[in-house]
Amino acid sequence: MAAISLTSTDKIASSGNHEYSKENNDQEYEDKIVQEFSHLLEKSKQLFNGLRDLPQYGHKQWQPYFGRTFDVYTKLWKFQQQHRVLLDKKFGLKRWQIGEIASKIGQLYYHFYIRTSETTYLNEAFAFYSAIRTRAYYSKVNREEKPDLMVKKLRYYARFIVVCLLLKKTKIMRELVRELNRQIDEYVKAYDPDDSLEWQLVLNEISTFIDIDNKLNVDRTPITLHYRLTNSLIPPLPNGAEKILSNIQLYSLEEILVIGNYQDQIKFSELTIDMYRMLQAVERQPMELTSTSDDRTTMQSPANHQKEILNLHDGDSSKRLNPHKYLLYKPTFSQIYAFTASAFKDLPSNGVLLLYISADGYDTHLKIKTEQSYDFGGVKTNNRRDDINDNSNSPVNTLGKKSPSTITTTTATSIKDIHNIFPGDLYPFLRKPLFLIIDSNNSIVFQNLPNLFGQPLISLLSPVKIPTAFHDYQNKGSLFTLFLTSPAFAFCFVCHLNELTSEQWNLCQENVNKIIFEIIRIFLKSKLVDGTFYHFFGDDFLRLFLARFVFCYAVLRLHRSFKGSGFYPSSQPQLSNDLLENVQVHKTILELSALLNVRQLFLEGPLATLE
Repeated sequence: MAAISLTSTDKIASSGNHEYSKENNDQEYEDKIVQEFSHLLEKSKQLFNGLRDLPQYGHKQWQPYFGRTFDVYTKLWKFQQQHRVLLDKKFGLKRWQIGEIASKIGQLYYHFYIRTSETTYLNEAFAFYSAIRTRAYYSKVNREEKPDLMVKKLRYYARFIVVCLLLKKTKIMRELVRELNRQIDEYVKAYDPDDSLEWQLVLNEISTFIDIDNKLNVDRTPITLHYRLTNSLIPPLPNGAEKILSNIQLYSLEEILVIGNYQDQIKFSELTIDMYRMLQAVERQPMELTSTSDDRTTMQSPANHQKEILNLHDGDSSKRLNPHKYLLYKPTFSQIYAFTASAFKDLPSNGVLLLYISADGYDTHLKIKTEQSYDFGGVKTNNRRDDINDNSNSPVNTLGKKSPSTITTTTATSIKDIHNIFPGDLYPFLRKPLFLIIDSNNSIVFQNLPNLFGQPLISLLSPVKIPTAFHDYQNKGSLFTLFLTSPAFAFCFVCHLNELTSEQWNLCQENVNKIIFEIIRIFLKSKLVDGTFYHFFGDDFLRLFLARFVFCYAVLRLHRSFKGSGFYPSSQPQLSNDLLENVQVHKTILELSALLNVRQLFLEGPLATLE
């Protein structure tokens, strides 16, 4: 009995020890999970904050760092999914913290889009941002009584709106703007913060931006304009084009700079309306998501895209759907030069650089102008303090330590403002093929760039004047850029048409497309067109820009309000009259005006062409 009793006691003791050991192991396991999560969370924050220190230009410098950041966020996202219940209990994980992780992943995808120009990543950013809203991750932030958390919520809304704006998700975007308005009101009411006016400005900017971008009403409903390239918009090469182009070196658009420096133009999130339109015009229409964010319970882990992201710029541009671009909002001269030099360096042997500048003009006001490179002025850049030794109040002092009184009048008056891009500043980049688009009231000074190195060079230059009737619209986007990015809407705009039936709008788009296609046919048929243009005809984007340029010239040439050469766009090399003033093109434009009941705005008949 004693032996049995001892054995029973031993069993009880053993059982107690086992339970104690199990509890101890469970506690260690839980502590380990919390520690691992804390480590991943801290590491992710450090890497994310380091993104701002990466060089903004160049391809390969940022790839390894982005890869590590993406890897950590992949692990973090999966980890919190696998251990959500335990982290809720032991770490005190709150829904807004999960939302913060998802928001950072959305920002990563948006950064990938900015870095690579691939619209697929915009869809991924949308998926994460949309899931945050659908799952109400930020719904209880207001109860935390922490103003910094409210600011995070407001920033999430602003970022989500930008993504929706670029993806043309107008309905959701308008809902988000209303929600942002309510959130700002709650934020201001609860905390009376110092940045309340800044948030109100953000709200006003996006509301104005949306209104401008949805100005055309079809069947009494504002429509969303689409600027991206679709198959239906690509002008096909006519029969016989292969024979014409077979002996010509064709170049493809590989690198782009989109620069916006109009001082008073409507903008949102460092995008002017001109930049917004142009950046989409050099992208192909992205594929829609195959499932809604609600169905994607894992919200598509970043790991699914990591490999293709890291391989995107390994030197093979054929892997890209879109040419790579930089977006520069009100940059300084140094920034423009650095980014242009980087794009120039990255051009492959068959690549062309597109430099698009939308900016106020600058005139030197010199009495004697002889040097085309600098004397006639240029376009303005941002005049904030640059790395140039600049004394804004006294440009004369940049020459040295002499006082203004010791410098002759002739020398002082010949000094140019350093905060500008002059034609001469572009000369170093003429060593490779360049496609230049200048939208400015001083664009004409870029018309005679010398072809110093024998490389293909084309300049498309905006009119330098606009009729008085359109002066009030100058800050709402340039007419020239509108023609290059949405010619059908541009035609309606110059005809003061903002209310159309769906039948009229469809007719307008169909007829403009037909005119564009006809212009391409005439381009290749002409015996007078400078052969330089043909070097760019193999690229869908550049071919379309050339045709839209001709359409813009023809419409303005026929329009009664545009009188004189200053009201028409120009180019280098100059296009021949058999193309610019083609009778068939003019006739079709006038027929379109009659269909839309605005025939009276145009001249009586087609202008004579010089064969």
